[in-house]
Amino acid sequence: MEDEFRGRVVTNEELEQFCMQLAEYEMHHHCSLYKYFFNDLVYIVETLDSTRILSELNYRNIVDMEYYLSLKKQCGDSVFSAMLIQDIYDLGKEAVIGLWGSLFAIQNDYPHPNLLGVLEEISRLGPLLLEQINLDENGVALPKDLKDIQDLHRQTLLQKTEQLVEHQAPGSSQPQQSFQISDRYLDLIVVSSKQFRTRNQHEVIDTGGVHEHYLKAVHMKLERISPNKLFRWCHRSSCMPHSVLVSGVPGVGKTTLMQKFVFDWVRGELYQRFSFVFFFKFRMLNELKELSLVDLILKEYPYLQTKLETLLSDPANLLFIFDGLDESVQQMDFRSERLCTSPQIQESLSVLVVSLVKQSLLKGCYVLITSRPTKLALIETKYFQRVSEIMGFFPKERKLYFDKFFVDQKLSEMAFNYVRENGILYTFCYIPSYCWILCTVLSTCFKTQEKCFDMLPKTVTQLFVTFIANILTNHSRDTSQAQALLTSLGWMAEYGVMEHVLAFEARNLDTFGVNYSSQLLSSFMVESGQGPNVTVSFFHLTIQEFLAALVHYLDYSHEKLQESLDKARHFEDGRGEMFLRFLCGLSDSNTRAVLRQHLGDFSPKTSVDVINWLSNTFSMNVRQDRESDDKRKILNMFASLFESRNRALVSHCLGANKTFQFSEFHLAPLDCTVLAFILECCRDPELVDLDSCFIQTEGLERLYTILHNVMELRLANNDLKDTDVKFIYRILTNPACKIQNLSLKNNSFTDECCSTLAPALYDNQSLRTLDLSKNKLGGPELENLLTVLSNNACKIENLSLRATKLTHEHAPLLVSLSGNTNLTRLNLSFNYFADTGCEYIYELIRQSTSLREIRLDTNDFNEESIGRLKSLQNYHPNLNIIL
Repeated sequence: MEDEFRGRVVTNEELEQFCMQLAEYEMHHHCSLYKYFFNDLVYIVETLDSTRILSELNYRNIVDMEYYLSLKKQCGDSVFSAMLIQDIYDLGKEAVIGLWGSLFAIQNDYPHPNLLGVLEEISRLGPLLLEQINLDENGVALPKDLKDIQDLHRQTLLQKTEQLVEHQAPGSSQPQQSFQISDRYLDLIVVSSKQFRTRNQHEVIDTGGVHEHYLKAVHMKLERISPNKLFRWCHRSSCMPHSVLVSGVPGVGKTTLMQKFVFDWVRGELYQRFSFVFFFKFRMLNELKELSLVDLILKEYPYLQTKLETLLSDPANLLFIFDGLDESVQQMDFRSERLCTSPQIQESLSVLVVSLVKQSLLKGCYVLITSRPTKLALIETKYFQRVSEIMGFFPKERKLYFDKFFVDQKLSEMAFNYVRENGILYTFCYIPSYCWILCTVLSTCFKTQEKCFDMLPKTVTQLFVTFIANILTNHSRDTSQAQALLTSLGWMAEYGVMEHVLAFEARNLDTFGVNYSSQLLSSFMVESGQGPNVTVSFFHLTIQEFLAALVHYLDYSHEKLQESLDKARHFEDGRGEMFLRFLCGLSDSNTRAVLRQHLGDFSPKTSVDVINWLSNTFSMNVRQDRESDDKRKILNMFASLFESRNRALVSHCLGANKTFQFSEFHLAPLDCTVLAFILECCRDPELVDLDSCFIQTEGLERLYTILHNVMELRLANNDLKDTDVKFIYRILTNPACKIQNLSLKNNSFTDECCSTLAPALYDNQSLRTLDLSKNKLGGPELENLLTVLSNNACKIENLSLRATKLTHEHAPLLVSLSGNTNLTRLNLSFNYFADTGCEYIYELIRQSTSLREIRLDTNDFNEESIGRLKSLQNYHPNLNIIL
């Protein structure tokens, strides 16, 4: 049987040794492990096959399997998992060891990274793990003089991190809201990116709720961890990480996560093993020339001067946090051999950071760095023992955010339902800052008496157009003044996008003629720093990117526009993508119209130039990108076309292309929304290959309305569940369905999906090839599917049930397939029929008049059974029997 189904074999000796190790612990030790691993255990039980886990526990006489299966149906996966873990803990030490033993045993079949990581952390670290848990809770004992300076340091960091200020909604008379960061539940998840050159697998960090697309991704590739375990044992690198890299798109919460991380350390709730935490933001370090690590620390924390040498002498107690690597103007060359070895030696900031990460400077210290994902493509990540990505809000947390923002339940429901029905806006809601912008815009639309439904945005460009229009409505009555400010701001924003500048000094405002005294300016920018080091930046990077695009419609220059278009297209770090999408989105006159009353007329020439550029660039680059298999670049071009809302342009750009191949590439729900629009504009698409794209429920929901037009559809290895078959049903039962070949192999379907899939196959008249391989279809509901597949009304000619967990108990049902004279090819390999089921397989072959090929290899037949089945070759000379 194949590896993905059988997994690594754990021996009884290993299991016995593991349980013996746990038996040596006292109950208070198990209490510590229980608290430390509780969230991991709940997630493991929730994610894996709970029936398998309960079966193991039942075998060890720990729980009543039937009772807990019934309980699961009543309360759902999450509640059930937490209750099960708590109940077992309440039963005492032997039950707890039994739980660990059960989990250790099932790793044979379920080698999930979370499960493997927890088991390895316990077995590899042993008593050291208990020491670390205690150290993280209670910290290192310090002499009084260092304890006093530590208290001062904690107080300083507390003042910097305790308030989380949220932007004031434009036009609101209420003051800016400041929340205690401790009151905020950070609903984030972190997962390592497949695009990182040094990572081929996935690892997940979670701080509560998650972006559904990645939380439930393929079980073999994702590990979910929480922020208090960023420096826990990493089974992928087989070590305790000293350098950790956390990435995330703009606005997803990287800085907030770091602020909460430091805040929790200050309050004694997180990683007390670190006696001192040094928190830096790269954007505030851009003006620094050569300096030593001592200089860097004292510049931010001057009160440490008298004790700094002592602190640095014990690096294992120190954590350095650097937030926003993508905002640094210095290039971090982690391959460079130029390293710093002493905290007193002066070097560039990049050398200092690289040296800390590579442990040539303060060997034993810990480093935590955040960055946008695009930056990671330009650096060597192998020097980080853990690479992770914050993925944002889970759908239920998106709804919770709307409820908290609107307060009024009716308005919240109205706004959320609108966004929920709009794929592009809903999927953008996984980014917290977009949730704020969306809620701000929708609150204006829904609270007005006229209910400005015409202003409701449908694309990201329209969202920001409406957002800017709201600002101007409430803060500017003078069209010429507003146009002048947004023109000067726009050119400065464009300069920032092109030159990678996010924080602007007074001289930058002077250069671009920005009126610093304008009250309208505060609606777009915020100050940072104090005294001579004051800088201003846009509230959000995307606002900067939008204004950078808008200025080309306010102040047209053919030469500047062409230069910016070409330059942004070729940025290796991808920082020009949103700028380009906004330029394309603004080419739609209806989108621009919302701003006309505030800013006057726009240049139509810009729109013409952008459309021509998009058409020419798409034709040239998509051909090149297809040849180089650069699927992200193709999707970026699709996203720009989506923003343009120009269906004629999309059709022209696609030309004769009728194939869409994205296999082995992660498609976020946002990508699926864009792809659905593109497919709508394509006449008679022939192939849509979404194998291993991890689209899952939300992605399929965005795509299903258009997929019936495709001739060949591949959806293999997407972790689709039984509940997702309702979308497959709608695709196949669409009266205009053209699908001839459909692959659903290697998903998470069970026999429970058969009752929904069966009537779809009965009604469908186009399907000829169906691949259901590597799904767990063995079960009572399988009969419903086989009944339809055995009927001549079913037109399927090529059917694969390879590795679907079929046993001798299902073999009698398969005989009926001989009644479908349309069926010519049947794959039943890699199942468990054994000799008991051989008789029925024999009858299936003997009675069939239409089969031309049947695969039966790897079914645990003995030589006698194989010989008997092969003898049918003489009975059916035109049938190829593969054993």
